[in-house]
Amino acid sequence: MADKSLRIGLAGLGAVGAEMARRLAAGIPGLVLAAVSMRDLEKARRVLPDIGAKIAVRKPTELADDCDVVVECLPPPLFRDVAISAIDKARIFMPLSVGQLLENWDLVERAKAKGARILVPTGGLIGFDAVRAAAEGTIRSVNMVTRKPPNGLDGAPYLVERGISLASLDKPMKVFDGTAREGAKGFPANVNVAAALSLAGIGPDKTHLEIWADPALKLNTHRIEVDADTARFSMSIENVPSENPRTGKIVALSAIATLRGLVATLKVGT
Repeated sequence: MADKSLRIGLAGLGAVGAEMARRLAAGIPGLVLAAVSMRDLEKARRVLPDIGAKIAVRKPTELADDCDVVVECLPPPLFRDVAISAIDKARIFMPLSVGQLLENWDLVERAKAKGARILVPTGGLIGFDAVRAAAEGTIRSVNMVTRKPPNGLDGAPYLVERGISLASLDKPMKVFDGTAREGAKGFPANVNVAAALSLAGIGPDKTHLEIWADPALKLNTHRIEVDADTARFSMSIENVPSENPRTGKIVALSAIATLRGLVATLKVGT
């Protein structure tokens, strides 16, 4: 079985990568954690005692050398180099920094030319099956409203550039209103879900996004409304934050579920 398993490489062992690593290392039929890349080796060993023995340690751009799937869980500046290394070796590249894919759209054509695949997991959202199905017809509009505790938006370039402070916020404040493309650029660590939604539906320039900072919230919340020729529907989800308040715990599990779908005998949903 081992020789038929998909070899998974994790680029980054932050809150999402570490949870994925634990689950893969515990054993998932058809999948094997072959290699990881991280900055703090000692911290990584506390998560994965087998690092350096059964699990190889690689530079982010070397994961594709001996892995079938490279999962990106890195800061935005490292995205492109890791993506290219996987794509040029015709691997499956799974980006979790989906907003960066919008900024590097040439990678899609590059993947087509190299015979690689780019696989975007649902992440912290809900209902992608319905959105993708509706996109086979005509979608008239997609509106998304994201609400997060202020610390889940701290440090976003959009806020820093405009001198917007959320430190003493005592009531909900709308901090962004625009397209998913603009939102992904201004909040690269906060709303990758909006970028993923736009790719499932009508694109980043037609998907409307609002972002609110709400000091009364403890959960990251997203509400989506879709108007299409085949259906009209709305969806909402409240995500428990991970150790990184910018990301929900469900993101790691969504990526694991996507990996399972690559090897499952029975796969439910599109």
